[in-house]
Amino acid sequence: MSVSLMMLGMCLGSVDIPFVDLVRVFLHPIFPDFVQQPSETYYADFIYKGRMPRMFMILLTGFSLGMAGMVMQGLLRNPLVSPFTLGVSTAASFGAALSILFGSFLFGALAGTNATVGDITFYFDDLSAVLFAFVMAILSMALILGLTKGKEVSRSTVILAGVVISYLFQAGIMATKYFSDDDQLREITLWIMGNFSGSSWSSIIILTPIVIICGIYLMNMALKINAMSAGDDVATSLGVDVIALRRNGLIVCTLVTASCLSFTGVIGFIGLMAPHICRMIIGNDSRYLLPASGLMGVVILLISDLFCRMIIRPGELPVGIVLYIVGGVFFVWMIANKKWSQRI
Repeated sequence: MSVSLMMLGMCLGSVDIPFVDLVRVFLHPIFPDFVQQPSETYYADFIYKGRMPRMFMILLTGFSLGMAGMVMQGLLRNPLVSPFTLGVSTAASFGAALSILFGSFLFGALAGTNATVGDITFYFDDLSAVLFAFVMAILSMALILGLTKGKEVSRSTVILAGVVISYLFQAGIMATKYFSDDDQLREITLWIMGNFSGSSWSSIIILTPIVIICGIYLMNMALKINAMSAGDDVATSLGVDVIALRRNGLIVCTLVTASCLSFTGVIGFIGLMAPHICRMIIGNDSRYLLPASGLMGVVILLISDLFCRMIIRPGELPVGIVLYIVGGVFFVWMIANKKWSQRI
């Protein structure tokens, strides 16, 4: 299903590309004697420079957020936990806002410059926002772990610390908005809404090894997360170092989430919705739930992004707006449904 949605996403947009031309774009360079050229020469640029990086960014982001949400919920045994509720997204937004507001002052002549490596161009302004967002997201989790350090700290305290840290960073975002000019305010607001319009091969190159390594690490935690579902004491009796597992898992989830959100802006509710939907279908076994949540995150994000590009084309609606609506409706339905509300 994900592959079909990715193909659909590459065909549809501000300019529709027929599926047969999409196939020709991929196959003509390989089999020039057997496959015709696309009907329009610019289709190849549309695909390779615009829509393919976008689809890969959605793939990496959706899989990371779905996977991280499931692991965080398992480690803290709370179905309402996600990178968004623990303040990672808010901290990343604050970092990006700082870069937008003070970037030219901090970096001087470097602001507005770019560097080209092969066929890929790295823009310094974009990288500075990515760096600031990433550092702040990691800082948020460091603060949470620092505040909750100790064996006597409960899971509820960890969640409460995340909520408090989120409020503090939200105050920082409001301050940057207050001191920004009109152009900076618009840029900050658009970044916080989240979108994939700035996706590029440079960001894919940076993100891919991070997502793969973190994904493998989290997959190896699946059996231990299953043990923790019976309680910390039971998991400890089975040989699981609960404190270390929870700490390391939260750090890795924050790393992979911060890496993706630094490039895309705030993408909410994926880490909440994807694990819930998968639990309805396949149950609670983390060995299957973890990869399924990642794939479900990709499906939700692909559908949302396609809707955002089609609803006001040739313009584009920020994907964060749609995800807030979809996420809100989804949880209203879950609360209204007695069968599932008892599990929340």
